[in-house]
Amino acid sequence: MVLQRHKKVAIWGTATPAEKISVTFAGQNKNTVADKSGNWSVKLNPMQPSFTPREMTIKGTNTIVLKNILVGEVWLCSGQSNMEYAMRKYSKYQTAVKGNKPPEDDLNTANNTNIRIFLDRRKYMEPSPEHLGWDAAIGKPLVDFSVVGYYFAKDLYTKLHVPIGMISAAVPGSRIEPWIQASKLEIEPKLKNGKILDKLKADDGDTGKFYNTMIQPLIPFTLKGMLWYQGESNCFLSENIRYAYKLKTLIKSWRNDWKDKKMPFYFVQIAPYNYSASKDRPLTTEQLPEFWEAQKLALHLKNTNTIAITDLVDSIVDLHPGYKWEVGRRLSLLAANKAYGQTNVVWSGPTYQKMKIVNNSIEVTFSNTGSGLNSRNGKPLSWFTIAGADGKFVPAKAEINGNKVIVSAPQVQHPYSVRFGWNETAQSNFINKEGLPAVPFRSDNPWEKLFK
Repeated sequence: MVLQRHKKVAIWGTATPAEKISVTFAGQNKNTVADKSGNWSVKLNPMQPSFTPREMTIKGTNTIVLKNILVGEVWLCSGQSNMEYAMRKYSKYQTAVKGNKPPEDDLNTANNTNIRIFLDRRKYMEPSPEHLGWDAAIGKPLVDFSVVGYYFAKDLYTKLHVPIGMISAAVPGSRIEPWIQASKLEIEPKLKNGKILDKLKADDGDTGKFYNTMIQPLIPFTLKGMLWYQGESNCFLSENIRYAYKLKTLIKSWRNDWKDKKMPFYFVQIAPYNYSASKDRPLTTEQLPEFWEAQKLALHLKNTNTIAITDLVDSIVDLHPGYKWEVGRRLSLLAANKAYGQTNVVWSGPTYQKMKIVNNSIEVTFSNTGSGLNSRNGKPLSWFTIAGADGKFVPAKAEINGNKVIVSAPQVQHPYSVRFGWNETAQSNFINKEGLPAVPFRSDNPWEKLFK
């Protein structure tokens, strides 16, 4: 087990009503009395990180001793199959097509016992005999653990040099609604122009299903932050602004559950995929970009952020693309910069900041430029389009000029708006010199000023 450093640490349980309870750990002794329902809890004072395995003793009418406890950083990772995607599926790495160097086979070579993992399984599944609680991230316990979660921890460890604890709670194919407490989802979101959307209550009867069995039992285990990789199932349902409100509800409700309104919440923009080829769903090639846009609206909440992975796909007909180790690494870069103040760490590719019409072109300014804007293959930047006031977008020429890109097209003499990567198959060569991909955008975003 790993306990969170530098924060008060919740320890809780059940006992006979009015039973006296004492908790002893790392020189601290906390006492309490179980309430009339038999519930009890204490909070340990903030602690410094520690690699020394220590015991926690919990005494009531009986005694429980928890062993091999470290103190460091603890993160929860959740979502659907791309977060759940287990290390056993990566037991034999294929050659990385795009040049991203695959890691060594950690199932056979991992030996860092200071990374600890806890696999939160669905209650209707049989638990793995090799993984019934906290384990070191080595050998058999690592087999069923999240690839993204493990490589997040592995990279973060090299940056922080403290024990890392990861809790994985993810379910393949799950929509966002089952991860939200039912009473929190039944809301009527309002836009700034006064328009009210229909209630967000899910119509499939699964609202709160995984929250009740996988998230609620973890509360109030003290965390540093949360990682979220989910959305494909909701994207198939043609969701955009409604998903933005659902994600906002999930973030705010989970933070409230943990009584930490500033807890970091980082998520992954889902990967390019051929959604429009679905035979039973009338989806367009712009459904995915609109969903990316909806995901990004969650950035209106403080201490949230996201990473783009548009370059980590070898086949747009594979809903579970490879390079999961790189997804974990990028989340670690994000956490290092934003959660731990390592501002020298470049964590994102170029991100749209503003545009300016200059004669017959549009000048686009970017943040997160790192050490400079670049083309991955040295060829002209791809997947830029431009339109006049008529809204008819055409492919455009895009040239790098400092931290700006100048976009133009001969058939658009009076440009009005610009888009980048606005297609479900878009995998542009536009990056920063650190190799991180530019984030898709449209300057004519209809939701940015309305969402609240």
